[in-house]
Amino acid sequence: MVRIERTNSENPDFEKLVVLLDAYLAVLDGEDHAFYAQFNKTTFITEVVVAYENEKAVGCGAFKKYDPQTVEVKRMFVLPDFRGRKIAEEILSELEKWATELGFSEFLLETGYKQEAAIKLYHNCGYHNIENYGQYIGVENSVCMKKIL
Repeated sequence: MVRIERTNSENPDFEKLVVLLDAYLAVLDGEDHAFYAQFNKTTFITEVVVAYENEKAVGCGAFKKYDPQTVEVKRMFVLPDFRGRKIAEEILSELEKWATELGFSEFLLETGYKQEAAIKLYHNCGYHNIENYGQYIGVENSVCMKKIL
């Protein structure tokens, strides 16, 4: 049974998961990693969820305000040994619920073409591809998506 906890970016379990996420992305992104890393700082993220199984932190996700009605999904990650068990869906669902409670109605996100499992997850959860936004405009490796809640 997975327990999802709302917290913030100072949560030590979240911080540990983000270190693992960054190492994973460094391999996937290769020489493009420094470009993406600049947009993935957790300093300005206040809404974070951490998934626990038997009190072990196994996944995380977050969002930050993009504009008055929109939030951007950030730092989605599930430990490799726990993937394929719908934990990412639970994390994303909790983020959407929380954002709705705060009055937001739209979600944006960016992922990379090499992250096929992430793309499939987001499509399965009702997100659709959009033109690249913000700092991702013109970035060939970026896949941007949106969902209206």
